[in-house]
Amino acid sequence: MGLLSKLGMGKKTSDNNTGVTTPYQAIGGENTVRQLAQRFYDIMESDPVAAELLAVHPQPLDRIRHVFFLYLTMWLGGPNQYEQERGHPRLRARHLPYTVTPKLKAQWMYCMRKAMYECVNDMNVADQLLKALDQLADHMVNHEDEAG
Repeated sequence: MGLLSKLGMGKKTSDNNTGVTTPYQAIGGENTVRQLAQRFYDIMESDPVAAELLAVHPQPLDRIRHVFFLYLTMWLGGPNQYEQERGHPRLRARHLPYTVTPKLKAQWMYCMRKAMYECVNDMNVADQLLKALDQLADHMVNHEDEAG
């Protein structure tokens, strides 16, 4: 089942070439996605809950903020500049060199949840996107949390 189906989208519109409403359009397009990506990293940088997650990211975060914006735009059904610039996402392969634990995944989702609820006005769409992102984030986990 694709993202559009999961979100109950695919309604006919007259404002795009595909004839469907994408999640990208439903949340407000480029401006909202850019705000979401920026806010996500703002939270990561400022909230102590995400300190361990921030520590594993390359600094400064300028480049990764941009890449994340491009990825979210593509994932939500917007313009696909991500693949044009960076190739297929291969998210799991791109994350394999890093230790991604359930704890880091929880911190990532914490930042995304806060950013999503701040940036997306339609809470039903926000909830559905968070559910899909949680499943995607589960797939990135490649190590168990350390005991202790």
